[in-house]
Amino acid sequence: MRTPAMIGCSFVVDREYFGEIGLLDPGMEVYGGENIELGMRVWQCGGSMEVLPCARVAHIERTKKPYNNDIDYYAKRNALRAAEVWMDEFKSHVYMAWNIPMNNPGVDFGDVSERVALRKKMNCRNFRWYLEHVYPEMRIYNNTITYGEVRNSKASGYCLDQGSEEDDRAILYPCHGMSSQNGPIISRDTGRCLEVEMSKDANFGLRLVVQRCSGQKWMIRNWIKHPRH
Repeated sequence: MRTPAMIGCSFVVDREYFGEIGLLDPGMEVYGGENIELGMRVWQCGGSMEVLPCARVAHIERTKKPYNNDIDYYAKRNALRAAEVWMDEFKSHVYMAWNIPMNNPGVDFGDVSERVALRKKMNCRNFRWYLEHVYPEMRIYNNTITYGEVRNSKASGYCLDQGSEEDDRAILYPCHGMSSQNGPIISRDTGRCLEVEMSKDANFGLRLVVQRCSGQKWMIRNWIKHPRH
């Protein structure tokens, strides 16, 4: 069964082939991302990857991992490193997933010049080919302008939140930075603006309304591209 990526703890590969395609990225550190990077590299550079549904492999983990306490930092770092080398114009999806600004990420993912040179040497395909032929199920955000937390000047401690999955209605909620608040904000030409108004019946005494634009002010955390005025 074909797979776009794999788990990183257990896989079988021909030793010579593994060396030819660059082994695991030596620039990645501590934990996370190497399996995704390897999946993109194998497919984009002419190989293939499969899982065997009937195979049984045991993976026994330590009771306590000996890694640095801040594993999330290294997972972000490694993800950005893979994105910069292999994902072309779609690398913004990784920045969005981690809610990291593209212009000044604050994460040092190291020098990727050798991995970029490896990709060029092997004449690898672009990431759009990977999406079209290997992972067409992947969600693509088109025409995204901004992403991240959205705060209103009237209630700076509260963020725009996707709310309950049952009614799919946006709400205001105390800012916490999790996925329900830091997803992409997709441009829509509606001609209306989002506003905050006081309401004794709403949670936290505030509710969202859509009304004619009249100078409403929202602060959006991250920009991919700035619209022309």
